[in-house]
Amino acid sequence: MLYLPHDPPDWVALLRDCESDAFHLEVRDSYAVPTESARLGRFLAGEPALPDERKARWNELVRETIGRGVAISRVRVVSVPHSDYHRWLLSVTETNAAAGEDIRYLPRHLAVEVPPDDWWLIDERRVVFNLTDESGKPAGLAVTTDPRIADHCRDVRARLWDVAIPFEEYRSP
Repeated sequence: MLYLPHDPPDWVALLRDCESDAFHLEVRDSYAVPTESARLGRFLAGEPALPDERKARWNELVRETIGRGVAISRVRVVSVPHSDYHRWLLSVTETNAAAGEDIRYLPRHLAVEVPPDDWWLIDERRVVFNLTDESGKPAGLAVTTDPRIADHCRDVRARLWDVAIPFEEYRSP
């Protein structure tokens, strides 16, 4: 396994190398991403959102990647009721969907079994684990092409994707 200590991770390089699809599994109820704390705080205080340059760059990368014919999808496994973090995330996910990400939500109680870690499955064969420190802050990435790990991640994706709810449907009451 290769450790990439980037902060933030170099998603541009990872997605530009992607040839067919990138799937992200998110399983945490909150994330301690320093660049998100001010926006989350504004949301919790009922203040209007400010422009988000970091997210705009991500959405541009998504559009560029999808424009090359690469599919980008994710499943967010969430506890219900939602954590403050996921209430905020639901309020800002529309721009990701508009950029072309196929995002689905899965209430944790419907998921049956959920892996403990977040990861990306890139081109069906490379798994990129999102590492965090003890406080939940990003701590780099761990990358593997071990076929057994990739097989497991493909199985998890198939199982969770089939029962997850598309973002547009999930956010509508």
